[in-house]
Amino acid sequence: MTAVMNSSITRHEIVMAPDGRRVVIKLFVPGEDAQVVQNRASSLIERILRLDDQETARLLAEVLERFQGRHHDMQSVFQHHYELVQHRVPASVTLSATARALIGAYFSHEFAVEAAALCNPSMVPHPDQTGLEPGELRTAISLRQIGEGHISSVGFCSAILGPGDTIRLEDRDGPLMIGQRVGAQHWKNQLSAAMIDEEIDNEASAYVVSALPERYTDEEFEDVIGHVPAELLTRTTTQTTLDRIRHIVASDYAVSFPSAVPLHQRVLWPATPAESNGMEDARFVRVQDPDGRHVYQATYTAYDGRHISGRVIFSRDLRHFEVASLFGPAARNKGMAFFPRYVDGKKLALCRFDGETLGLSVRDSQHRWQAAVPLLIPNRGWDLIQVGNCGSPIETEAGWLVLTHGVGPMRRYAIGAMLLDLEDPSRVIADLPGGLLEPDDVEREGYVPNVVYSCGGLVHDGRFWLPYGASDVRVGFASIPLDDLLARMVPTGA
Repeated sequence: MTAVMNSSITRHEIVMAPDGRRVVIKLFVPGEDAQVVQNRASSLIERILRLDDQETARLLAEVLERFQGRHHDMQSVFQHHYELVQHRVPASVTLSATARALIGAYFSHEFAVEAAALCNPSMVPHPDQTGLEPGELRTAISLRQIGEGHISSVGFCSAILGPGDTIRLEDRDGPLMIGQRVGAQHWKNQLSAAMIDEEIDNEASAYVVSALPERYTDEEFEDVIGHVPAELLTRTTTQTTLDRIRHIVASDYAVSFPSAVPLHQRVLWPATPAESNGMEDARFVRVQDPDGRHVYQATYTAYDGRHISGRVIFSRDLRHFEVASLFGPAARNKGMAFFPRYVDGKKLALCRFDGETLGLSVRDSQHRWQAAVPLLIPNRGWDLIQVGNCGSPIETEAGWLVLTHGVGPMRRYAIGAMLLDLEDPSRVIADLPGGLLEPDDVEREGYVPNVVYSCGGLVHDGRFWLPYGASDVRVGFASIPLDDLLARMVPTGA
């Protein structure tokens, strides 16, 4: 793919736009969003049950013919949606598999996951590097995709970088699938951190924590809850305590995809009340654990329509995903981004702890993210409203490369960069005063005008690659030789 130069950074011609054909099947309950007094589900089921067998089979065949190629295993989805409303079917009625599937179809609808906007990508090495030529790297790209009701979910695609400054997107056609809920493996230290934030501290909570193993399943949790000593159950606060702990544990979950479903067809969809209005701005990074193993992690913002909260995704293979909450003072705002490895034995993250300042936080022994040390405050004309990160730091020989964003007049976003000391990331050792990327005349137009924003890039073969969202209607790709970028940095004297 050829490229067009803009200053010293290359804007590549390849552009991704929202695709209204990318749809998933969601539960649909007629009238549920209209605040009517009477639920319409029972009336609908009554009408469906009046159909004879021939008409039932004909209608189901029509649905399958119209929609079969757009979805994975529609019959299973219809069966699942039927099971969600089957309590409204009279107990005396015996239904055929066809009738159950048709009821499920009436209680289903398509949701175009990116019809409203596509933006805020992050890029990591793909777990599959087979079939490549010398000098190529396959990357996995996460995307914030926004549909009806401004509901955000996480989607994926892949691109091949190299050799040199070439990039090509791989196919992203085909039916989408929402991850299937599977049994979660919870961490006891996460529960302890949550109870500190929630100020839960009594004998019942202490008993539950002490009785749990370091990692536990939902079944093991319920077993512990079921064996709380009778002496504690008689206390007036115990049931409330147990309900609150149940709520905390239920906020963590896991989803998996069949191995036959490729990455670009996988969708991480809101699965808890805290994220019911969206999973926003996932910042994926491949992290090296202290034991030397790699794991993909992503921080994102959960939004319920009124409140935000920090969440983290763990995955070894981008097929099985575990989702957990983040706790501590630094986790209460948007935009956390993990370092790709531990520094001096510490887990570190960038964050915007006060809504306008970029800072550095450390996770303490209680798994809580502590109050951040300021790294960058709004101080230039193009970032006087707020600053933040554009993804996880990238380790270079010169220091930790941090892509930043700043907001200026008319809420115009631009992307900058700075360099942190490798051994002491609380020290800013260099900065890119003039910025790296700003919206051009085409990129400034869109759903959210005058914005360029990224959730993370990477370095391949001496070149820094930056996927970025432009005004929430397209995703572009830019790159620059790493040495050129570092040479433009101005030492801060810190």
